[in-house]
Amino acid sequence: MNILLINHYAGSPEMGMEFRPYYMAREWEKMGHKVMIVTASQAHVRNLQFDINKPYKIREIEGIQYFIIKTPAYSGNSISRIKNMRAFVKGLNRFKNKFAETFQPDVVIASSTYPLDIYPAKKIANLSNAKLIFEVHDLWPLSPMELGGYSRLHPFVVIMQKAENYAYKHSDTVISMLPNAFEHMQKHGLKKEKFRHVPNGIVVEEWNKNREIPEVFTTTIDKEKEKGHKLLAYAGSHGVANALDSLLNAMAILKDQPVSLFLIGDGPLKSELIKFAKSKNLSNVFFLPPVKKDIIPAILDKMDFLYIGLQNQSLFRFGISPNKLIDYLMAGKPIIQAIKAGNNIVGDANCGLAIEPENHDAIANAVCQLIILPKEKVEELGHNAHKYCLLHHDYKVLSKSFIEYISN
Repeated sequence: MNILLINHYAGSPEMGMEFRPYYMAREWEKMGHKVMIVTASQAHVRNLQFDINKPYKIREIEGIQYFIIKTPAYSGNSISRIKNMRAFVKGLNRFKNKFAETFQPDVVIASSTYPLDIYPAKKIANLSNAKLIFEVHDLWPLSPMELGGYSRLHPFVVIMQKAENYAYKHSDTVISMLPNAFEHMQKHGLKKEKFRHVPNGIVVEEWNKNREIPEVFTTTIDKEKEKGHKLLAYAGSHGVANALDSLLNAMAILKDQPVSLFLIGDGPLKSELIKFAKSKNLSNVFFLPPVKKDIIPAILDKMDFLYIGLQNQSLFRFGISPNKLIDYLMAGKPIIQAIKAGNNIVGDANCGLAIEPENHDAIANAVCQLIILPKEKVEELGHNAHKYCLLHHDYKVLSKSFIEYISN
């Protein structure tokens, strides 16, 4: 099959997130399919941007063809981001005939988080007599409504809602990363036989490479290990959604316990969190810089336990599939999951403790439970995590499921 994958934010391991389109495309190419990823030149989730000075550019990245549409730079959720979205959708419409005539897709996948790409994707599918697939990362416009406080009557929400409804009506198949999203989708017109679930994944080969850890990490880690401390880590964004203030308050409770916390990454709240830790004299908390994705496995391997938390948000009732949680599973370490969601990955994997979100007492109690576990039990929980990841989140497995769902 010729698969045209439209994803505004698609990146690569070199450029940064979003990784899923790249990894899916790579596996599909191995299976004998031909893939073209259509993406925007500017995306806030990437470390590097595509530098182009013409309306579009075709570039090959590790054997995968990227069709890059020129879009303006932006930051945050300002009007400049709306202009960026509009430029991308406008570009999709502009080049729809080129996609249909030159690439001749058998399948067109609209996968840009926000649903506006469904309109040009439908046009391309019609021109090509191709199947139309709608891939859902987050529920839009429900996400900006519940997380951002937007009214259902806000013009932006009205436009997005119309697009979401259109997608459920006209797509041949809807692939959702959220396991429990059908209840919401059904209310907006989706038929049950169209719904499929394919979560986020992992690339096993990347975890088998030996990578050198930066000295700033090894020095601090070794020092805490020499004290006889257990090492707890959080690796990811330091933002409001991650509720890291609860984790720091838990560490204040654990000041006299033999445990050290490493917060790895960056984000809008990092400076505030550092100030807070200093105000509480948290000598057992260490803030470390972000690292490239390929170094994460080596760092997580040095840790004893891993932590993930999110705000207590009703939106998560439809389920979650965070990339960092998949990384944690692959690392084979016991996990503390402070998230209230429609699914419970840590519980399903039997690999740690699932607790109430934004509750520092619950976090402190969970840490205390883990640090006194015998070595054999810690290893058992870690083994469970790794095994679950290979069974349910290996991109080799997920890519085959995806193809099966869109072929039937």
